[in-house]
Amino acid sequence: MRVLVQRVSEARVSVEGRRVGEVGPGFLALVGVTHDDTEDEARKLAAKTARLRVFDDERGLMNLSLADVGGNVLAVSQFTLYGDARRGNRPSFTAAAPPEQGEALYECYVAALRATGIDVETGIFGAHMEVALVNDGPVTILLEA
Repeated sequence: MRVLVQRVSEARVSVEGRRVGEVGPGFLALVGVTHDDTEDEARKLAAKTARLRVFDDERGLMNLSLADVGGNVLAVSQFTLYGDARRGNRPSFTAAAPPEQGEALYECYVAALRATGIDVETGIFGAHMEVALVNDGPVTILLEA
């Protein structure tokens, strides 16, 4: 499982021109699932996301978490995190989990993140989504299980 976390001042996701999720300061979390991922890994990555200390403290050091700054998360499923373009120019997505498994583990990640007390907005699994964000920093961290 991979979660690409971007620290944002704002982010939103739209489907067919309708906004379905939006956050202010916090994270945009792009969530990818592969074949052998488990619910335990989804829960561990959710906990890691919640505890990730990438917000500046009073000294300008990245020491604060989402809870410390009152941030929230926009979680968007993204099977393309498992795209492989090592051979040729057209990526292969065979490492991505099938949709049923991907959706179940994405939902597990979202539920586990909400259980930490973080407000979480989401996209729509499997939909063609338009994601807009203002990356703050920029700060982008790849979490893997």
